[in-house]
Amino acid sequence: MNPFVRIPDLYEIYLRHPVISIDSRRVSQGGLFVALRGDRVDGNHYAARALQQGAAYAIVDDPAVIPDTGDGRYLLVENSLLALQQLARHHRQEFMMPVLAITGSNGKTTTKELIAAVMSQQYGVHATPGNYNNHLGLPLTILSMPADTDLLILEMGANHRGEIAALCEIGRPTHGLVTNVGDAHLEGFGGREGVRKGKAELFEFLADTGGIAFVNTDEPHLIDMAGGRVRVIPYFTSASPSPLVQGVEVKTESVHPKISVSYLSEHRELVTCVTQLSGMHNLQNVKSAVAVGKYFKVPGASIAAALTAYHPENHRSQWMEHRKLRFYWDAYNANPSSVLAALTGFAAATTPEESVVVLGEMRELGVAGPAAHREVVLRAGQVARTVLLVGAEMKSVAEEFERPYFTSSTELADWFWRQDWSGKTIFVKGSRGNRLEALLAQD
Repeated sequence: MNPFVRIPDLYEIYLRHPVISIDSRRVSQGGLFVALRGDRVDGNHYAARALQQGAAYAIVDDPAVIPDTGDGRYLLVENSLLALQQLARHHRQEFMMPVLAITGSNGKTTTKELIAAVMSQQYGVHATPGNYNNHLGLPLTILSMPADTDLLILEMGANHRGEIAALCEIGRPTHGLVTNVGDAHLEGFGGREGVRKGKAELFEFLADTGGIAFVNTDEPHLIDMAGGRVRVIPYFTSASPSPLVQGVEVKTESVHPKISVSYLSEHRELVTCVTQLSGMHNLQNVKSAVAVGKYFKVPGASIAAALTAYHPENHRSQWMEHRKLRFYWDAYNANPSSVLAALTGFAAATTPEESVVVLGEMRELGVAGPAAHREVVLRAGQVARTVLLVGAEMKSVAEEFERPYFTSSTELADWFWRQDWSGKTIFVKGSRGNRLEALLAQD
């Protein structure tokens, strides 16, 4: 007799207890606890605690944690993570609504948030929360989807070949969008060509399943990656409004440039809106939101309302004030292409004399790391007279260019707030592991 619970049976239990937790300390009353094995912690050892905390059932893959006396609240599967993913795939296939997958080297989360804001003007949208974009976060996103969802938006992240393909098999997207292809996770992908092939896995899935790809033809490589096999909805920037989207970056009377986009409404009337975002890199994200909104017949005025109201957060492209200093904060993550793009946008809003650039190290670049760090520091020196560098990967280039160097963000913060930065605007960007938000922790 097979001791493992079948996915269809597990799904019936999930429908009665649709709130899932993977943390025994945050179990919902009457929900499901999924015991996952990590590098340091085995969730199976916390199944009993989860049940004591109010979980209705615990999904485990270690029979040793099930009491000898038997307890029907333990659901044994061969592999808890695989069961979670299969459960999410099963749930996804119960719905017939469109599923939009978003991947790319840079701008995934901002693009997802902009599209969600636009589409929410007319539809019930469920989108990846935060950056829950991996093999664990994506199934949790699907399983938390309300029954009345009209559109599911799934952000897909990857640092190795094959990961996007695997996420597509779970989420089964009907539509897809690759924001761009840059120098992110070069070590895991094995170089730039590996990155292109990895992101193209989304297009390949759509081609095989009859899906539709939104393609920003202003971004290099994307048309070639689509390969002619998948149905393409192109969008681009042009001198006059196109049927989909036209956008230009302009300077305004505000303290920094804001992106203004114009496009034709459903009545072929010109609609223009000014966003709270700046920089050419964010223009690409805004264009994507307009293109998707127009394709799904969101009224032009509603698209403008959503884009105008959107405010970046979570340390992405944020202009902010802290201790009477003006910051451009874009320190959620970093790779060479995103740093160079952000520096270019920042340069349009400031002068080198009034600017300070703080750069944290960029990780997962492999052998390309030293040259990439040198390139971004050279560019930073064109943007600001003062460039501060943080993290081990920045040490050698800091020595080469005689720039102030700090081993950690806390060391930087201790020094930084003892200086006089009156009248300066501070640019901050680095990989997540730098924890550059420590700079804001000191009040």
